[in-house]
Amino acid sequence: QVQFVESGGGLVQPGGSLRLSCVVSGSNFGFTVSDMGWYRQPPGKQREWVAAFSETGTPIYTRSPPVRGRFFISRDNAKNTVYLQMNNLKVEDTGVYYCNTFGANFARRDWGQGTQVTVSS
Repeated sequence: QVQFVESGGGLVQPGGSLRLSCVVSGSNFGFTVSDMGWYRQPPGKQREWVAAFSETGTPIYTRSPPVRGRFFISRDNAKNTVYLQMNNLKVEDTGVYYCNTFGANFARRDWGQGTQVTVSS
């Protein structure tokens, strides 16, 4: 059984920054934090992926809407933790942010509670 615990969200003004964390707990994951990504669910919309690690471990970012240059995904394998540094936040970045496995090679696990990010003046 694996659990994702997201944290670090909050209310921030446009242009502000937040750093999200996702701690993976449990045993026999069948994956590592290198196989994970961040997703978000804007109000009234479906969940979408935002940032992840490719099969080669390279960070990749959604183009719709574009976050490259503002969002940065990183990981700490020893801590089983994935981070998302978000800079120059925009109102359209508002949503609940989740972490989970990413890519076709890994089935999505049960979603955690997520962490709410609200960007508003």
